[in-house]
Amino acid sequence: MKAIIVTATGGPEVLDLQERSLPVPTLQDVLIRVHAAGINRADLLMRQGRYGVSSQAPVEPLGLEVAGVVEQIGSPVSRWKVGDRVCALIRHGGYAEYALANAHHCLPIPDGLSFEEAACLPETSMTVWNNVFQRMHLQAGENFLVHGGTSGIGVTAIQLAKAFGAHAFATAGSDEKCRFCEELGAVKCVNYKTRNFEEALKSYGIDAVLDYIGGEYTAKNIRLLRADGRLCFIAALGGAQTQFNSMEVMSKRLTITGSMLAPRDAEFKAALTAEVEKRVWPLLLTGQYKPILYKTFPLNEAAEAHRLMESSEHIGKIVLVTTGTVLKYKF
Repeated sequence: MKAIIVTATGGPEVLDLQERSLPVPTLQDVLIRVHAAGINRADLLMRQGRYGVSSQAPVEPLGLEVAGVVEQIGSPVSRWKVGDRVCALIRHGGYAEYALANAHHCLPIPDGLSFEEAACLPETSMTVWNNVFQRMHLQAGENFLVHGGTSGIGVTAIQLAKAFGAHAFATAGSDEKCRFCEELGAVKCVNYKTRNFEEALKSYGIDAVLDYIGGEYTAKNIRLLRADGRLCFIAALGGAQTQFNSMEVMSKRLTITGSMLAPRDAEFKAALTAEVEKRVWPLLLTGQYKPILYKTFPLNEAAEAHRLMESSEHIGKIVLVTTGTVLKYKF
């Protein structure tokens, strides 16, 4: 099979299309014929040797989420059968024609969704559900802020916050992106390139913040939070080191937390997948939650897809496709 391999840590040019052996499902695995694979910021960090504690190039193909058709199943697998349309959170290997997935980390593709749209869902849905609703316990009526409102995480967070009765706020890098966030359901989106988001949002008061910027944003987030507010980090693109006033944390009884999804064990991911299917998947059927697909690239243009993500020009998800028609810009 063809797969995208990271030949060395570095820029998008280190991505190379190579031939690899077909994976063999064992135990709880299913083999998926990949039609589409979502691209995530974590993929870029892994390519650069900046994800977690490892500074080495990953040995296996990149890719944490796929959509496709079940090709083979391991002997204990009972839920899925050959031919089922599924999307899945996987350990690695999504940038390939075939990928292995734990059967308990797979989700059914709802009727009416394409493989490309379905590939937008697993990583963002699980990241947002885990961090916003399980870790920060966002409640109906609360004010919620997500930075990077037009990222894959951002468009998911805005929709789910609104669906569960919270008031979503966002930041984004252009007036066009801010309009998109507000059309998607945000009460207000601040163009961080032209306005200080802290000043723009301080009159509202925020109860929970989902942040992948870190750095200088941290102190501003803490000042924005109301009493008993929560701040959750899922990346630190603006810098892992920061300074803030710990007295504000104590006086307002703030909770600061964070997580990384990829390193979590199979049992955790299985439980999370089950809860997402129960709580989030029904919203796809009602239209309260929809995948936002920006552009697709053929597998052999993975480097160009990474360059687009690094430019931050996109709105929603960027997806690699192994078959079919490549989609152009939708927004």
